[in-house]
Amino acid sequence: MSAFSNYLENKILLHVLSNTSYTSPTTVYLGLHTADPTDAGTGTEVSGGSYARQSFASTISGNAASNTSAIEFPTATATWGTVGWVAVWDNLTSGNLLFHGALTTSKTIASGDVFRVPAGDLDITLD
Repeated sequence: MSAFSNYLENKILLHVLSNTSYTSPTTVYLGLHTADPTDAGTGTEVSGGSYARQSFASTISGNAASNTSAIEFPTATATWGTVGWVAVWDNLTSGNLLFHGALTTSKTIASGDVFRVPAGDLDITLD
């Protein structure tokens, strides 16, 4: 995952080129999407069935960041649909999209399923 949102691109440009302060979020959250969130944050995020974004921590090495531990979503109590994208948000609900990307393989989440990202498998890179 390495696509920056329009929101974050603007904040970085203002911070670096216009000396405008930007306070990074104290906590970031991973969201699951059934439609591409796009840079504008317009895709369809999973909702209902016990779904909630999950917080995570990252380790940074060189030009890449990855999750330090597994990110596990609650057991689905309803069908969530086919998850094909993930996104990093700055708030548990609502908030601003920061990064987004497609999964290597989409996964259909049915009632009783648990979606899990193993430690080190969520990669955010800058080129």
